[in-house]
Amino acid sequence: MARQLEEQIAGRFPVGQRLRVLDVGMGRGAQALRLARAGHQVTGLEQDTRTVSAARSALRGEPEGIRERVRIIEGDGRDTGVHFLPGSFDVVLCHGVLMYVQEPDPLLAGLARVLAPGGLLSLLVCNGDALAMRPGLAGDWAGALAAFGSTAYLPHSRAGSDAGGPARPDRAARADRLASLTATLAGIGAPLYAWYGVRVFTDTVADGAKAPGPEELEQLLAAEERAGRTDPYRRVAALLHLCGVRG
Repeated sequence: MARQLEEQIAGRFPVGQRLRVLDVGMGRGAQALRLARAGHQVTGLEQDTRTVSAARSALRGEPEGIRERVRIIEGDGRDTGVHFLPGSFDVVLCHGVLMYVQEPDPLLAGLARVLAPGGLLSLLVCNGDALAMRPGLAGDWAGALAAFGSTAYLPHSRAGSDAGGPARPDRAARADRLASLTATLAGIGAPLYAWYGVRVFTDTVADGAKAPGPEELEQLLAAEERAGRTDPYRRVAALLHLCGVRG
């Protein structure tokens, strides 16, 4: 997902431009720190107190120049209008948040509002068009049948990605369908520009499985990256990465 985001940023903005980035639901700050290290000014918005504490702890471990480029605000992603003026950011990230919001349209409208014209909106959501894949591949036929026509993502194990990658939802979540989100993005003035699949092959890997070695890991990432931009594979990914552009 980080590679996909870098590709979109490089394609939209001049090389070397210091961007104003908002990371809504920043978690422990993996994406925020990555972008700050690249020279951008990053504001992280997170409502969970313990997660905010972890993000601030991670930030304290960075060099002063990077610390100065990151601001962390404790707050709800649905309250962007309280914290920011319209058009305040060139890039807005909202990764792994919509899946826990039952009525996402107001949140999305707020994100589009704080995005400057020509700015990039990056969303990571559960793929509602492929909910039967994981239980089906695991031989859970009842679960696969129940997933057809549903928008409910039911976790099968502890979520986890200490390295900062897109974690599996750790509790019951809501999935979004590509067609529905495409229509929503058009309606809020940030139409879909590009989209990718995330976790095409690896969603069924058990938590706690032995980590691959460096060579295997690079091959795994290459395969996931290729599948994430290629039909029909990306359509059955566990997660979707959607990029909209503010008109």
